[in-house]
Amino acid sequence: MISKQDLIGTWQLESWTVGYSDREDFTTPFGEDPKGLLLYTEDDWMSASIARSDRQTLPQDIPFRKIPEEKLAQAYLSYFHYAGRYRVVEGDVVHYVTQSLNPNFVGTEQLRHAELDGQTLVLSGRDEAGGVSRLHSLVWHRLSGVG
Repeated sequence: MISKQDLIGTWQLESWTVGYSDREDFTTPFGEDPKGLLLYTEDDWMSASIARSDRQTLPQDIPFRKIPEEKLAQAYLSYFHYAGRYRVVEGDVVHYVTQSLNPNFVGTEQLRHAELDGQTLVLSGRDEAGGVSRLHSLVWHRLSGVG
C-alpha cells in the first residue's frame, strides 16, 4: 500500500489513457507523447500539469490579452493543470483542488488510486460524462534529484 513518503518528489508523465464503459477502445487525451509534471511536497501540497507535446505557440507580436479568442481556446485545450492539498488514504490519494485551469475543478476532491512499482507511479481515477463511465490511467516516472 502506498504511503505519503512514497509520493514525495517530482514525477514526469509517460502516458495518459482513458477507457470507456460503452466501448472497447481507449483514447489518449493529450496525444501519444504528452508532457507533464506532478509534484508532491512534504507539507501536503501537490501540483499536476499536462500538455500536448505538439502545442502551438501563441503569436508573439500581439499582447497576450489581445490574442484572438480562438487562439486562446486552442492553448486552453492543449494544457491541463490543477493544484492543492493532498493526503493518502488506504492506498489512494485524494487531491483537494484549490487552483485549476478549469474553474469547475476548484473546490473538488479528486480521488486517485495509486500503485507504485519501483520508480513508476500509476494513478487512476473514474469519472462520468454523458452517461458513460471513464477510467483515466496516468503513468508517471520519478525524476532524480539534481546534483
